[in-house]
Amino acid sequence: MNLVEFDKVLRQDYPLLCGIDEAGRGPLAGDVFAAAVIFDEDVVIEGINDSKKLSEKKREKLYDEIIAKAKYWCVARGSIEEIEKINILQADMLAMQRAVAGLGVLPDMAIVDGNYIPKLPCKTEFVVKGDALSQSIAAASILAKVSRDRYMLEVAKQYPEYKFEKHKGYGTKLHYEMIDEYGESPVHRHSFLKKYYEKKAAHEKGIIGEKCVAKYLEHHNLEILQRNWKVKGGEIDIIAKASDNTIIFVEVKTREQGSLTTPEEAITAKKKRCIIKAAEQYMQDKDGLNGRFDVACVITQGEKVIELKYYPNAFTK
Repeated sequence: MNLVEFDKVLRQDYPLLCGIDEAGRGPLAGDVFAAAVIFDEDVVIEGINDSKKLSEKKREKLYDEIIAKAKYWCVARGSIEEIEKINILQADMLAMQRAVAGLGVLPDMAIVDGNYIPKLPCKTEFVVKGDALSQSIAAASILAKVSRDRYMLEVAKQYPEYKFEKHKGYGTKLHYEMIDEYGESPVHRHSFLKKYYEKKAAHEKGIIGEKCVAKYLEHHNLEILQRNWKVKGGEIDIIAKASDNTIIFVEVKTREQGSLTTPEEAITAKKKRCIIKAAEQYMQDKDGLNGRFDVACVITQGEKVIELKYYPNAFTK
């Protein structure tokens, strides 16, 4: 069954069939958009599909054709302020409600891409991966996506330093780099960045702890061989060598004073297995050398280390 046939079956009972989809639920910045589309039964648009599977050029071309051939259509949005106040899912549902209200006619039935549905004054059902099954939903997907991309290009003109024209607000490496350099803009969703800030803060704490432990090891006449040595499935914070050629694999855990968990609690059985696995790979070409696993626990207060506990031979294979 193709996209047109999917809709045709439903139109037998619901002539005014409305397809609904959204764009922009995942980005770190900007409004979320939704579109609603109703076609006459005989309308067929060649090449229509899930907007994410189409090139920007193809989406732009199909956007104009959809606008020209749709019996009713509307694009609406949920604002950044609404996203922050009621959360992204509810702002998304609100945008869908606005899109249907803007049609100027009450659909007999609305079908919505995904697995959530807004409260609408008509029969409403969700269709998982609906933008690949229904022409109406696919058309809504394209209208929402193109509209949001155009909006982000306007945002890019207001805040050129963030390069929104390149990433459209999504969490790309470039976008995070711009946030690190310039901070948040008025169009950023602060709630979406909380986990990033927490992860970044933890990383910075980890660096402080690792520097402290590296100095401790050097003070005790141990040679630092590697820092943050990574292999698939594991990472070792510090690899050092003792005077008797023992290879020491050091796991460093850093916590801020007053944290709910201690550094020691972070050394779980799973973490130990990952460290051991990585160490085995490191030792593959080092016949005749022995290894051991040490743990260093660091407590900080801001950028200052206030306590270091070092546990030689903390665990074994």
